[in-house]
Amino acid sequence: MFIRSERLFLRPGWPEDWEELLAQIGDERVVKNLARAPWPYTPADARRFASQPQDSRCPHFLITLPTSAEPARIIGSAGLAHDGNEVQLGYWIARDHWGKGFATEAARAVLRLARTLGHRHLVAKHFAHNDASGRVLRKIGFRPTGEVRPSYSLALGEVSPAIVHAIDLGRPSDCDGDGSGGASVTAIRAA
Repeated sequence: MFIRSERLFLRPGWPEDWEELLAQIGDERVVKNLARAPWPYTPADARRFASQPQDSRCPHFLITLPTSAEPARIIGSAGLAHDGNEVQLGYWIARDHWGKGFATEAARAVLRLARTLGHRHLVAKHFAHNDASGRVLRKIGFRPTGEVRPSYSLALGEVSPAIVHAIDLGRPSDCDGDGSGGASVTAIRAA
């Protein structure tokens, strides 16, 4: 699966992406905001992530920034993952690209796909120290649930409080729908 948004192209990772991936995520300020990424992030970690198989119901993507002058550069990752009985949205953006709206744009694109895949409810968590991620989630329609879950961070090597957000997606729609969760239908009656 591939997703094109206004400025970004989201695509699966390929084994040969590991070096560029390592260059983008190999930053302690990025990794400390993630639950499943270790610190230090090693070449073996990058190879493993870039080679992960896709789950047709919970795909994950590398976020690339296409330019006309060179091949698309990896600037982050976004996708869906099983978290117990829930489906969770996750994402990260390389530090050189923070503050440009890329996390919001990529997460919105994954939400549209989630609705198309038939997901009706998603959760997302961010560590309490990562207010920027909370702002992204609220911009794309997630709402805090009031729940704070203790979540283990591989990078921090400890349990930290994570603020839980959720969104109800409504009925499935196609990728070109109006984003409201369903297609609008106009009844036409023969005269």
